[in-house]
Amino acid sequence: MDVSDIASQSTAMSQAKLKNAVEMSVLKMAIQSQGNGALQLVQSATSAPSSSGSNPSHLGNRIDELA
Repeated sequence: MDVSDIASQSTAMSQAKLKNAVEMSVLKMAIQSQGNGALQLVQSATSAPSSSGSNPSHLGNRIDELA
């Protein structure tokens, strides 16, 4: 085994470690971003104003059927 072979293998291993670290970092950021988006969606759904307060009381009490 030559010194240049050892050096090239060491460089390849370092590059592989760096690639794995970057991929994990990007994955964590994507998961965090999805979590934040889901949290905002849930918060917007729970804080939506009630539709019954803005409509007259007679609306939505009957269903028209036609058979």
